[in-house]
Amino acid sequence: MKKHKLSPFAVVAISFLSIILFGTLLLKLPFAVKAGVDALSWVDSLFLSTSAVCVTGLSTIPNIAETLSIFGKIVLALLIQIGGLGIVTIAIYVLVVLGIKIGVTERYVLKEALNQHHLGGMIKLVRSIILTSLVIEAFGFILNFIVFIQDFEFINAVGHAAFHTISSFNNAGFDILGSTSLQAYSGNVLLNINTMLMIIIGGIGFIVIRDILEKKSWKNLSIYSKIVIKTTLILIVLGTLVIKLFEYDNITWLEAIFQSVTTRTAGFSTVNISLFSYTTLVVIMMFMFIGASPNSTGGGIKTTTLFIMFKSITSFLSGKPFITHKRKIEDQNKNKAFVVAILAFSVTMFMFLVVATIETKNTNYNMTFIEVLFETFSAFGTVGLSMGITPHLMPASKVILSILMFIGRLGPITIFGIMNKNWGHPEISHINYATERVLVG
Repeated sequence: MKKHKLSPFAVVAISFLSIILFGTLLLKLPFAVKAGVDALSWVDSLFLSTSAVCVTGLSTIPNIAETLSIFGKIVLALLIQIGGLGIVTIAIYVLVVLGIKIGVTERYVLKEALNQHHLGGMIKLVRSIILTSLVIEAFGFILNFIVFIQDFEFINAVGHAAFHTISSFNNAGFDILGSTSLQAYSGNVLLNINTMLMIIIGGIGFIVIRDILEKKSWKNLSIYSKIVIKTTLILIVLGTLVIKLFEYDNITWLEAIFQSVTTRTAGFSTVNISLFSYTTLVVIMMFMFIGASPNSTGGGIKTTTLFIMFKSITSFLSGKPFITHKRKIEDQNKNKAFVVAILAFSVTMFMFLVVATIETKNTNYNMTFIEVLFETFSAFGTVGLSMGITPHLMPASKVILSILMFIGRLGPITIFGIMNKNWGHPEISHINYATERVLVG
């Protein structure tokens, strides 16, 4: 009888699903919540675990700080850390530390999990990802501790600094300060800058971080790294200007730039976004859909996808070949970028329609069109920004958004790659067909 091996895509998906289910069980335990607080329901435990592992930040619990016990908060932080780095990456690293030999199969799974092109250097890359992440988080922890020690006792300041560092570097957006995210620290320059740095570093991806540390020169960076850094900076500046323009009298420049940084990937907020105009909310949804960069802790269609789509359109309109940094981009990359964007948008809108239909039967809370749409885009982009409706969603809607967060974290390519065994390796036909031009537009 022929054995059917799981594809690397399936292994990655199952690893994430397994840790989500394990996290659900831990958060369901009575001592995961504070004394006198009812244990979380199965749906809320699943949603919270999924949101943590998929580094989203959406929560069906109005106030995590007052609901979860120390045990529950530690579990949440660990789920965020595992979800950000990737369970496959962590598992391989543990095996390396234990001295267990890593075979070709494991290396191939790791290659797909990290979206690499070659098998060579996988173990070295894993070591680099883990160690670099820990060093960066240690630096972030120190700066956060300086802020929180001014408002909390030593042990609480340590807890808040550690949790916030893990959440910001992994672009999760969870906080344990209360129900208003970081609004109480909207004017704290050190916390704002440190949080933005953690978000940006985690959002540009481990490959770019490694490239910067090794090359130490813009000229020597890979084209991929240059594209990611340029696109990230442009989006941050553009987002800041647009948000400040539309909310000129409502927010400061510091709040505008913070919101621009956190909108694409993290989900923290130093302002009440439910008070924003519809125009600003639409812009934020667009940025949430774009998301972070490949091999990062963020979701969305990714910055490189946006870059390739934009350059493809401009090169087509100008009648010039797609050239960037004196290199021609392959047609396969262009096709993949448009496929990713179209699949992502289609899935997101389908889920929105399902949730919107479900919530029409919600007699306890009257949700608007924009609120449901915003929540759906936030779930796919694994951002975590919310207009405050998450705790009021019906159980079925929570499950739907949990699925969408899962898809957003793994990416449409991984999900559809599970169903298509030839994804990325199309069958080669030995038959040559006549070409045909079809009228378009």
